[in-house]
Amino acid sequence: MAFIADRLSRIKPSPTNAAQAKFLEMKAAGKDVIGLAAGEPDFPTPDHIKEAAIKAIRENDTKYTAVAGTPALRQAICAKMKRDHGLDYTPAQTVVTSGGKQILFNAMLATLNAGDEVIVPAPYWVSYPEMVMIADGTPVIVKCHESKGFKLQPEDLERAITPRTKWLIMNSPSNPTGAAYSHAELRALCDVLLKHPQVWILTDDMYEKLVYDDFVFATPAEVEPRLYDRTLTMNGVSKAYCMTGWRIGYACGPLPLINAMVTVQSQSTTNASSISQAASVAALNGPTDFIPKNNAIFMQRRDLIVSMLNQSKGIRCPRPEGAFYVYPSVEGLIGKKTPEGKTIANDTDFVNYLLEAEGLSVVQGSAFGVGPAFRISYATATPLLEEAGRRIQRAAAALN
Repeated sequence: MAFIADRLSRIKPSPTNAAQAKFLEMKAAGKDVIGLAAGEPDFPTPDHIKEAAIKAIRENDTKYTAVAGTPALRQAICAKMKRDHGLDYTPAQTVVTSGGKQILFNAMLATLNAGDEVIVPAPYWVSYPEMVMIADGTPVIVKCHESKGFKLQPEDLERAITPRTKWLIMNSPSNPTGAAYSHAELRALCDVLLKHPQVWILTDDMYEKLVYDDFVFATPAEVEPRLYDRTLTMNGVSKAYCMTGWRIGYACGPLPLINAMVTVQSQSTTNASSISQAASVAALNGPTDFIPKNNAIFMQRRDLIVSMLNQSKGIRCPRPEGAFYVYPSVEGLIGKKTPEGKTIANDTDFVNYLLEAEGLSVVQGSAFGVGPAFRISYATATPLLEEAGRRIQRAAAALN
C-alpha cells in the first residue's frame, strides 16, 4: 500500500506478541492450551508496591510528571545503581520510560543516522534489530553458538566492528537463552571495545536479579569504568519486581545522550504513568526479600523443564544461568514427519505442530535469529510446566 511508509517494509511484527495473541485467542475459544510464549513472571506484584500505587491515587498523584520521570524515582534509580554496582549517576543522567522497550526506541532514534551499524549478538530479543531498522540503522547480526554458551566471543566482536559501527547491544541474562556473562567474559569484551572509541554500549540488564547457581551479575560500566562515558545501562521493574503491566523502564547514561532521549520522548509519549512511577519508587527503595524466594521457584522450574526437554526424543536443551527462558535445539527433529505426514522442515513447522497437536504455545528460534530451536518461558505455574513437558515429549515421540 503506497500510503504506508517505506521503513515499515523492513519491520516485522513481534513474533512473541503474535504467539501470545494466538494463545489468548485459542484460550478464549475454550481450547485446552498452555501458553509458554509470554515473558512475564506469574507471581503477583508485591503488596508494598501495590499499596504505594493506591496511596498515590488517594493523594491525587495523578497528574503529568516531568518528561524524564519524577524526582523521587530518578533519585531511587541513582541509589540503586550505586548500591548494586558502585556506579555514580546524578538524577539528570537518568530517564524513565513507558516500559523498557522505549529506552531502546528513544536511544536508537536519538543517535542513528542512515547507514550507521549496530552489532546485535544472536540469539537476540526480537525487538533489537527491528528498533535499529526503524531508526534507519543497519543491524549487524553476530551469531553466538550453543557450544560457546550462546555468548558473544571477543574475536567475533572484533571482526564485526567497522568504522560505521555506532552501538553494541548486550543482554545479560539473555532473552531468549538465559545465558549470562560472567565478570571475566565481560572483561574480555570490554578490552575489545576500549580499542574502538566510536562504539557505544547499550546493555539491557532487565533480568539482572534473576540469576541462579551462585552466578554473580555484573554490568559493563562496572567492569570497565573507562567505558562509563559511552555506556547506556537499560533496566526496569517488569521482571524482578513482577510489574510487567505497570510499564516502567529506565536507563542511566551520559548526560548528552539522556538529554537527546528525553527530547525524543517529549514529542512522543511525554511521561510514564505517575501512579506506576510511585509504585516503582517503592519497588527500588523497598524490601526485596521476595526476589530470592521467587528465584528459588524459578530455578526449580528451570531444572524441571530442562530435564524433561533433554528426555524428549530429538531435543537438546542447555541449562541457562539466568532469566526465565530455555532455548532447546530441535535439530534432531528436522526432516521428520508428523502423524499426518507433514515434514518438519524448520523450527516454525515444529512450533506450529506443537500448537496444533498438543495445544502448546512457544516461540520459534528463527524469530530470535538462531535456529532450529524454540523458546520456552518457564515463568508459569509448576503443574502447567510439567504438563507442557509431557506434551512436548509426546509430540516429539510421535514424529517419525
